[in-house]
Order: sequence, then structure tokens, then C-alpha cells
Amino acid sequence: MLISPAFAQAADAAAQQGSIYGTLLQLGLIFVIFYLLLIRPQQKKIRQHEAMLGQIKKGDRIITGGGIYAKVLNADDPVDLTVEIADGIVVQINRGTVRDVVVDMPAAAAVKADAKKKKPANTNKSKK
Repeated sequence: MLISPAFAQAADAAAQQGSIYGTLLQLGLIFVIFYLLLIRPQQKKIRQHEAMLGQIKKGDRIITGGGIYAKVLNADDPVDLTVEIADGIVVQINRGTVRDVVVDMPAAAAVKADAKKKKPANTNKSKK
């Protein structure tokens, strides 16, 4: 034999040590990638939503998690909101169920949007 058994066993042990360190390095890189691409953006989105919930005030228009548009009547309670979902229908909802605060269009943009809606459709009829 050209290679002694002791030398072969030492080389095999060194290869195993290298693979353990390589595996740990790969796992660490995977965790860093997951943190940068998934965990950190989700935490940022949660912080923005919590800040938005804290800034809700009386008179704001909101959208609930169920897709219901409502007007805030009372926002003094840190947990619940009193909202009006239709004329004379007042309900109390949990602040955490608010999906978004509706930003009304400025008056000029609303007039412009109405003008576009009233514009007659082009019929493309050729004259004979």
C-alpha cells in the first residue's frame, strides 16, 4: 500500500471538520438572507401600521379588515373606536381591525375625475 491507514484516517477527519464549518457558514448566510428579505421588511410594515392606528382621530374615514368603509365618531379609547358605517348605524370596533385610513381626493382631482366620466365614448363611426 502506498498510503498508510493512519494518514487516510487523518485526512478523512479533516474533511469532516471542514464540512461542519461549511454547513454552519451556509446556515448563517441563509439566516442573514431571510432576515434581510423577509423579517426586516415585515417588522417595518408592522411598525407603520401601528403608527397609523395610533394617529386615527375623530372624523377620519377608515376601511376595516372586512372591507367596510366607516367614519370615526370617537377615537378616545386606546383599544376601541366608535364608527358610523351608514346613516344612523353606529358600531364599536377594535382599533386593530382597521386596515387603512382613507385619504379623500382633493376637490380639483375629484372634479377632473368627474369630467372624465362624463366624456362621451368615441364611437369611431366612419362617414359615408
